[in-house]
Amino acid sequence: MKKYLHVINVGFQNNLQYRFNYLTRTLFSFIPLFAMLSLWRTIYGGAGGAGDHGGFSQSQMIFYYLLVAVVDVFTAVNEDDWQIAADIREGNINQFLLKPVDYLWYRLCLFVSGRLAFVLMAALPLAVFIFCFRQYFLPPPDVFTFGIFLASLVLTALLQFFISYAMAMLAFWLLEISTFIFILYAFEYLASGHLFPLDVLPSALKGILFATPFPYQLYFPIQIYMGKVAGVGLALGLVTQFLWVVVAYGFARFMWRRGVRKYSAFGG
Repeated sequence: MKKYLHVINVGFQNNLQYRFNYLTRTLFSFIPLFAMLSLWRTIYGGAGGAGDHGGFSQSQMIFYYLLVAVVDVFTAVNEDDWQIAADIREGNINQFLLKPVDYLWYRLCLFVSGRLAFVLMAALPLAVFIFCFRQYFLPPPDVFTFGIFLASLVLTALLQFFISYAMAMLAFWLLEISTFIFILYAFEYLASGHLFPLDVLPSALKGILFATPFPYQLYFPIQIYMGKVAGVGLALGLVTQFLWVVVAYGFARFMWRRGVRKYSAFGG
């Protein structure tokens, strides 16, 4: 355990060297967010600000996108899949085949340290952004709901990481995996609720998407915070999200084992 805590500590310090990069990335990430807020304000403005779309009022819709920004800061995978693929191509994983360090847990620790550093750097601009839209801020229904939201947030981060890790394992077979990563990212962006709440979709299509892990990468924890899922639906959703994390973890392990069998140790 101490060795992995050391990895988190070293990774955190290394990530702080790129604090300007994190700050810039955070600021530029607000540009598409402002565009979406302007779009929905125009849509609701056409109806005189009244009515709802997919069960969202105008203030709820704007707050939804504020939560998207918050959840992204805590859970998004940034370049971890690229770095893992580079480790495989360049032979840097050789040391993990010879030493008592599990590469998956090593990368997970680096992911945690990266998120901690990113949260630290993004806290101020994110707070300013939320302050500018404070009139749309909605507190969680109760303390219990907020606690469940935090638990779901952890599962969301794990799910995103394990899926990215498994995708990066393709580097054992392919020299360049950027196309697959971009395809996965594009589908995640649509199916996880980044672009719009999944409630605006036809119920049949929404049901199909909920048979995949993607809504649990963003949409589901936001629904918890906003109190749009409760009771049996909440319990079932949490169990499903946990099961997807287990499946993604198992698939990541499977891809590693199969990849190592094919791997030829060059470089590193």
